[in-house]
Amino acid sequence: MTSIRRRTLSLIIGLLLTGLLVISVLNLHDSNHEIAEVYDAQLAQNARLLQGVMSMPLASKDQADLYRAFNKALGNAKPKVDGHPYESKIAFQVWNPQGELLVFTTSAPSFAAPPAQPGYSNVDDVNGRQWRGFVLKDKDNGLRIWVGERDDVRSDLVGRIVRHTLWPNVLGSLILAAMVWLAIGWGLKPLADMAATLRARHSGSLEPMQLTPLPMELEPMQAALNRMLAQIQDMLGRERRFIADAAHEMRTPLAVLRVHAQNLLEAGTETERRESLAFLISGVDRTSRLVNQLLTMARLEPSAGLPPVHAIDLATTVRETLIQLTPWLLSKGLELVFDVDDAQYPVTTDAGAINIALTNLVTNAANFSPEHGVITVSLGKTAKGLVLSVDDQGPGIDESQRERLFERFYSRGNAQGAGLGLTIVQAIAQRLGGQVRLDNLAAGGLRASLEIPQ
Repeated sequence: MTSIRRRTLSLIIGLLLTGLLVISVLNLHDSNHEIAEVYDAQLAQNARLLQGVMSMPLASKDQADLYRAFNKALGNAKPKVDGHPYESKIAFQVWNPQGELLVFTTSAPSFAAPPAQPGYSNVDDVNGRQWRGFVLKDKDNGLRIWVGERDDVRSDLVGRIVRHTLWPNVLGSLILAAMVWLAIGWGLKPLADMAATLRARHSGSLEPMQLTPLPMELEPMQAALNRMLAQIQDMLGRERRFIADAAHEMRTPLAVLRVHAQNLLEAGTETERRESLAFLISGVDRTSRLVNQLLTMARLEPSAGLPPVHAIDLATTVRETLIQLTPWLLSKGLELVFDVDDAQYPVTTDAGAINIALTNLVTNAANFSPEHGVITVSLGKTAKGLVLSVDDQGPGIDESQRERLFERFYSRGNAQGAGLGLTIVQAIAQRLGGQVRLDNLAAGGLRASLEIPQ
């Protein structure tokens, strides 16, 4: 991508050149108009001066001598030697009432007849050059005076003005572009310093940036970078804790599996082999549950982002989850009851998270329920939302251990548990904006309630 300096300079120079072009066009138009006005005024003035000379009260012989003197002087003119090159580009002619040419310059264009229309007009000579002329009628003496100049006199002057104006502008634009380039570089130096600081940092460095002095335009960028570094540091910390916890918890099940496998190899009878194989299968199941719950915890970490929410009927979602759990509960000799009325329970939430939370609550209830026990799942409404409750007929909880039950890998009274079930439920409740509660029932057992805001 083009650099900021190059983009800014291109924009500035483009605008500058565009403005210069517009100004030059306007100057050219204005110069043409003003020069035409001045030269036209000079033509009219020269015609009137010539009128005054030609109207002097002289005798006929004196007038003829005056005309011959005019023509002789004009005929002997040598612009390249003792005059100006433009002399040949300026001419005049005077006709008497009979149409006879009295006075003229040799460079003047030829007219078949004296111009009849007074005022300004354009004519071409025999060489194809255009002349700008002014015709003045002397009513008192019947003279007709034509004064003109070649058009290239004006165009040459306009060209000189444009050249003398344009070249300084172009040169000034180049100098200004160089100055703007240096100025932009100086203005972007703090950004270049920040980039150099970032490149110089160690790849594993996550410390906040503290650049001083820092322009206020770069303060939001530094703050955003520091927030991102803090988030990365927090995410890496969670990953390290998760890996440490997982490694710690996996060490014991794997050691137990090794013992059971060794016992299976050393078993001397079929009964001992079956017993060791049963222990091995049980250990594999426990390790599988631990791995699944660890993966669930990883998906529920805050770094995983917000859950996808949809409008659902919570009663339908709960019923579908319980249908999947019923065969497993029946195999354990437990009875499942779903206590809910026929009303609708609309809520905008993550159905998958509800499924995981309910599965863990029912699994916990099943692990602590006595044989032939009843697990009751109920759904109700409150002022703030919906409440999903799971009741069991187990021993309940010790009030002093209530908070510890939500700690990772804390398992009370269940050797097969991984200690992550309630932790997962609590994480889901927090992500959904609700909470989970544990209460002992008066008739015995424990009620785990998941509050879901609407």
